[in-house]
Amino acid sequence: MQGATLHASVEARPRPPASRRLPVVVYVLALGTFLMGTSEFVVAGLLPEIAGDLQVSVARAGLAITVFAVGMIIGAPLMSMLTLRLPARWTLVLALGVFAAGHAIAAAGDGFGLLLAARFLTALATGAFWAVANVVATRAAGPAASSRAVGVVGSGAMLANVVGVPLGAFAGQLMGWRGPFWMLAVLAVAAVALIARWVPHETRGGQAVSIRSELSALRAGRLWLVLAACAATSAGVLGTYTYIAPLLTDRAGIAAGLVPLVLVGFGAGALAGFLAGGRLGDVRPYATTITAAASATVMLSALALLSGFAVPTVLLVALLGLAGFLGTPVLIALGVRFAGRAPTLGSALTVSAFNLGTAAGSWIAGLALDSPFQAAGPATVGAAVAALTLVPTITIALVQRRRSGPAHG
Repeated sequence: MQGATLHASVEARPRPPASRRLPVVVYVLALGTFLMGTSEFVVAGLLPEIAGDLQVSVARAGLAITVFAVGMIIGAPLMSMLTLRLPARWTLVLALGVFAAGHAIAAAGDGFGLLLAARFLTALATGAFWAVANVVATRAAGPAASSRAVGVVGSGAMLANVVGVPLGAFAGQLMGWRGPFWMLAVLAVAAVALIARWVPHETRGGQAVSIRSELSALRAGRLWLVLAACAATSAGVLGTYTYIAPLLTDRAGIAAGLVPLVLVGFGAGALAGFLAGGRLGDVRPYATTITAAASATVMLSALALLSGFAVPTVLLVALLGLAGFLGTPVLIALGVRFAGRAPTLGSALTVSAFNLGTAAGSWIAGLALDSPFQAAGPATVGAAVAALTLVPTITIALVQRRRSGPAHG
């Protein structure tokens, strides 16, 4: 089913709870995002090994993360347009194939420049996969469970932070940094068979598509409000998360060896938030996005104020993961819906907006780290940025209320 067929008056009447089981394909797609989430974040735990092996500084090795983010920002909309006339199944298979090839190139190469090129190539494939996977999931689940399906697909990436990244870092210590890259390449090839088995062979929307019809989505004001919300929430939450280690060690007095355990708490909270947001979003999407924005603002504010105390800080980091990702699957589903006849482009643009927000938020948080607030600076600024998410989310709710009459969300 196309994004255009999802009702605009979503909250004009109550929806029955989406209790039926999701199609198997949704969980297959979540496996793909698990691999891609692991690839995106595992490098952070392998930077010293990469730097030593390729004879560059750790700071320079960090470009492997930056290049991936840039590739995601560019790749999601670009690749969704370039593969527009391909059936969704073949686009997903191609993306996984390129993903596997990129990791094999990185693992077999012996130069830092080649690693960066491979990371960029991998990010392009990741952006394409994620954009199409969201559309396939919403179509397979139907309008009553679209947010829940997106939540499950995205939860694969959240699970990567809890399971994939720690295992990858551990494997890197045993096998060297190339080992996890080879493992991801092999697993991606295996995932290709599952995608080919479970994703239906059909065009993106079941009818002829064109670049002109896709670009028509850019005229939708509600889509731009969704993108603004995506960017603001990721800038506030993930910008702060980028510099959470100094806050934990310098302010809360937590031992450096315990920081990974606190980060697992954040990942577990994010996973729970993604899944809960998907379920809540199918019933009251606009109330869920507003609640998520307000909750993230409160958590970041509390983190800035209470970061001098270890126990509250640990709890708040986990709750920040929950609040910070509660609205994410709903925003993605709304992006698909509001894009009308261009659901894939709508999904792709939300992926780009989240990554753009993360990049901008990390830069702003880095500046805040040198402010008088010091280690608490990123959380302080993050709270202000997260509060901005309330502007587009409340506006969307008001627009929908005006379009649909009294709403229930």
